[in-house]
Amino acid sequence: MDRIDFRSDTVTWPTHAMRQAMANAPVGDDVYGEDPTVIKLEALAAEMVGKEAGLFVASGTMGNLTAILTHGRRGDGAIVGEDSHTFRAEAGGMAVLGGIVPNPLPTDVYGRMDLTAVAKAIFPDDPHFPRNRLILVENSYGAKGGYPIEPDYFEQIRQIASQHGLIVHMDGARLFNAAVALNLNPKEITQHVDSVTFCLSKGLCAPMGSVLCGSQEFIQQARRARKLVGGAMRQAGIRAGAGVVALTEMVERLADDHAHARRLAEGLAQIPGIHIQPELVKTNMMFFTLDEAASVTPAQFIQRLRDEANIWLSGGYSRSFRAVTHYWIQAADVDLFLKTARAILQ
Repeated sequence: MDRIDFRSDTVTWPTHAMRQAMANAPVGDDVYGEDPTVIKLEALAAEMVGKEAGLFVASGTMGNLTAILTHGRRGDGAIVGEDSHTFRAEAGGMAVLGGIVPNPLPTDVYGRMDLTAVAKAIFPDDPHFPRNRLILVENSYGAKGGYPIEPDYFEQIRQIASQHGLIVHMDGARLFNAAVALNLNPKEITQHVDSVTFCLSKGLCAPMGSVLCGSQEFIQQARRARKLVGGAMRQAGIRAGAGVVALTEMVERLADDHAHARRLAEGLAQIPGIHIQPELVKTNMMFFTLDEAASVTPAQFIQRLRDEANIWLSGGYSRSFRAVTHYWIQAADVDLFLKTARAILQ
């Protein structure tokens, strides 16, 4: 890359193997179901998460919205974490486009809703209330430093949902980060949900795209919802080719990103003026704050990292920053970040 970019794992450029796969991918009209590379990607994705079928979509937000529109009807309610991506960072799509009523609940330091609160949030069967329909979960949990949540939590969510006839959808944008961090097969997590979306374009390094997975019947209906939000694609194999490489070559190496993130977190914890809890850094993401007594403002800290070492960082709001490691961040880049941050704050 032309910079050392810690802003997000969405900034990743496709690998050489991905560019080759995109150039050589056999293609067809995906709306007619005739793109062989898309078919291969969807089948591979579904198998990896233990579902019957998959649907290639342009983004994680589109995948989540497509799932929610497919599962729900106008006036249905969705129990969701108050700082989850589906509630906080998707432009209110479930409500604006689907008429789905979110019922947000607090989450703990790991991103888990309290199970008793989830059960209590299920409305009585009364015409005054939205219809109970969905529980929306996330793994890893982006707003809580990308923490990987253990499967037993989702098993308990599944039990509550089954008792009340509810559907569970998982925003698994960084599902494979969670699975690698927990040393689990992704199926051990996704077996407890009805549908799951995961991104190809973050730590897996593809230039775009996500896959929504679920039952055959669900995916058939989801194709209609995808069309509704403008997401049907034609010769999409040139994009799907990179996704196939992402799933076959880029999953296990996520452990390297996690190691680099821990190295960065532990180093930042040793720099006066920076506050971080390195024990919470389990995947490729972390949050840290700048002390109010620091010698520079948050804006100056960001600018000096950029000017002095070509290191790009996001945040600064309320003195909080987010750093994310990925394929294009190596150990030497982490060391340079720490060296530069230490010099700025000395």
